[in-house]
Amino acid sequence: MKEMELLCTIFFLISYALLVLLLIVTFLLLKICTGKSIKNPNYPPVKRTVFEQLFYLNKLYDHQTQVAKSQPTFRLLAPGQSEIFTADIRNIEHILKTNFDKYCKGEYNQEVLKDLLGRGIFASDGEQWRQQRKVASFEFSTRVVRDFSCSIFGSNAAKLVRVLQELTVSGQVFDMHDMLMRSTLDSILEIGFGIELNCLEGSNEEGAVFTKAFDDSNELIYWRIIDPFWKLKRVLNIGSEAVLKKNIRIIDSFVYNVISTKRKLLAMQREYCVVREDILSRFLAEKRKNPKVMNDQYLRDIILNFMIAGKDTSANALSWFLYMLCKNPLIQEKVAQEVRDVIGRKENDADIDNFMAAISDADLEQMHYLHAALTETLRLYPIIPLDGVRAKMDDILPDGYKVKKGDGVFYMAYAMGRMTYVWGDDACNFRPERWLNNGVFQPQSHFKFIAFHAGPRMCLGKNFAYRQMKIISIALLHHFRFKLADDKENLTYRTMLTLQVKGGLHLQAVPKTTNTQ
Repeated sequence: MKEMELLCTIFFLISYALLVLLLIVTFLLLKICTGKSIKNPNYPPVKRTVFEQLFYLNKLYDHQTQVAKSQPTFRLLAPGQSEIFTADIRNIEHILKTNFDKYCKGEYNQEVLKDLLGRGIFASDGEQWRQQRKVASFEFSTRVVRDFSCSIFGSNAAKLVRVLQELTVSGQVFDMHDMLMRSTLDSILEIGFGIELNCLEGSNEEGAVFTKAFDDSNELIYWRIIDPFWKLKRVLNIGSEAVLKKNIRIIDSFVYNVISTKRKLLAMQREYCVVREDILSRFLAEKRKNPKVMNDQYLRDIILNFMIAGKDTSANALSWFLYMLCKNPLIQEKVAQEVRDVIGRKENDADIDNFMAAISDADLEQMHYLHAALTETLRLYPIIPLDGVRAKMDDILPDGYKVKKGDGVFYMAYAMGRMTYVWGDDACNFRPERWLNNGVFQPQSHFKFIAFHAGPRMCLGKNFAYRQMKIISIALLHHFRFKLADDKENLTYRTMLTLQVKGGLHLQAVPKTTNTQ
């Protein structure tokens, strides 16, 4: 009898759970399909729902590329709104510049990003965005910061060379992506926040733990876009949301420690009347003017946004750059030859610190082929593969499609780099020469080459990023020739907010002797 009662109870619970699930699915379907003008040709054609991206998760940006080849502007249905995706240059200029005031990041995107990026510059709108951009713009524009950043980039590039020299003695395979992430974290912390961690040489385990938590959170946050149950999982603290919560605690602990350390350093510097301005010290000064708004939580958000800008962009771009050079050894040799022609004349080549210190802005400006090769890498592997805004009011895009208030409009930077109607028949080929005119670099429209965003939200750190990438590239290619540990390996990406190499970049480096430099 008790067994029958137990079976009945189990059957009832299963039936109840199935009923609840059915009700949730029905509710989602109604939310997805109601009021979307699905068959109206005035709106972008529907290519199913945002949740079906789960089936293409490991190759999501390549899937978007295939769709965009036949349909440059399309939409996926989501609860409450449509998500419009476009690779049309006219549409991108429209949402990012011409009709900038009609679009914003919006509450939906901010809710998704809040736990990681909070109210930082990437997720904020209005006065918060303008305030952060104003302070950061001043910091990036000063010559003092430019000179200091060059010094730090050169110093950390020299450390990277020394680490690799030790590995090449025994011909070891190493994860170049991991090393670049550590090196760029060291640089952004020292330049932006005046903190020295020395993550590259492994003397600070805290930095490695933070980096892993930050990268994993980046990926888990992206899951929210395509997971219909993420809010429920957050409430119940289960699955991906439980892991995210744990990672955010690690991130917060690291960042609040950075803030605390910076305050102590500033106090010591003021005591001795020696204060060097940086991004964090400027925001701390703003905090003293407006302590209610600029609290530690807000500072934490600002720091994480600048970390993702200063660490992830350069490290990921350089990883894809070295990967493309390994896949195209003739291009690797062309870049190395330009380094020899422009930089190789320096004295004291054998001393890496002196060699890096001797590199000038004039040298960097002469590196047209290196600049072209880095730009070509970003064309095919943009660090933000998908980005967009939300409509504040009804609108009509230049291609004729209507947008409803609340709809998202996303530009597919990764897909655009592979569109023949944007870049020509050789769009998928890695060809730095497409950026050169008689050997001189020629930029393209920001709305065609969208790797650094465009319009009023154009990336403030673009020149900063190129400077770092060039200095590190010069150091590496002056001293080594690189090859993949497995020549047949074809790298792919982790599906996350940034385009990160999946599984690492495993290389071998062959040292260049002095007489061949």
